[in-house]
Amino acid sequence: MKNLIICLSALFCLCSCTATTPKSTGNICRIFKEKDNWYSDAKESSEKWGVPIHISMAIMHQESRFVADAQPPRPWLLGIIPWFRSSSAYGYAQAQDGTWDDYLNKHGNWGADRDDFADACDFIGWYCAISNKKLGIPLWDTKKLYLAYHEGHGGYKRKTYLKKPWLINTAKKVAKKSQQFNKQLSSCKDELESTSWFFW
Repeated sequence: MKNLIICLSALFCLCSCTATTPKSTGNICRIFKEKDNWYSDAKESSEKWGVPIHISMAIMHQESRFVADAQPPRPWLLGIIPWFRSSSAYGYAQAQDGTWDDYLNKHGNWGADRDDFADACDFIGWYCAISNKKLGIPLWDTKKLYLAYHEGHGGYKRKTYLKKPWLINTAKKVAKKSQQFNKQLSSCKDELESTSWFFW
């Protein structure tokens, strides 16, 4: 019984440690220095799909603020009954059920989880790469990539974002954040590269 309690405690500790949110979500250097494997994961996704690290991280920052199990708020009926969420979006990338299933089916990453940082990075890279291929959006155009990410490829084609001034403003914020992340990353990339190589 004692051994069981120890094992469960260790498992709980491990799960809680891996799912903690970075202390400084607005500084990409601090994020990567705090989370040992995150830079390697983000770099792998970037090299695989061609989406710059600072852009995928800016999209993730907007979507979840790097909260592993982020979900849309649950409304309360009559103030006392928990009701259905407005969306099935979940995890770091806020991927919805249908889009995530599409990713699993087409990419074959069957063990992927939305609350896993590496998998979420890969998903964002995959989705943006499709936006580039299907819609012709340059992989460095954060604003347009985010609009397609939020509205879906069909919605972007129909320009549904034009009826959503708040979304256009949000996309501009994401673009600004990506520029900030890019500037920060340039100041610590060499250190991250050397640390990443050391762990490998």
